[in-house]
Amino acid sequence: MNEATLLWGMFFGAIGVGYFIYGKKHKKMVSLGCGVTLIVFLYVITVTWPMVITGSMLMIVPWLVRR
Repeated sequence: MNEATLLWGMFFGAIGVGYFIYGKKHKKMVSLGCGVTLIVFLYVITVTWPMVITGSMLMIVPWLVRR
């Protein structure tokens, strides 16, 4: 594990917590699911570039579903 992996993990984890809280408060299942997935996938993917790509795609999903 290097510094980049740690910083990206903290970033995606914070965004995941935000999505989770938003989804729970507004009863939006897509945001809730993406928030949980953003938090959990950090334990599975430990390589930097796949983590960035997967996290970016998971962050875009609620925006795409809302449109």
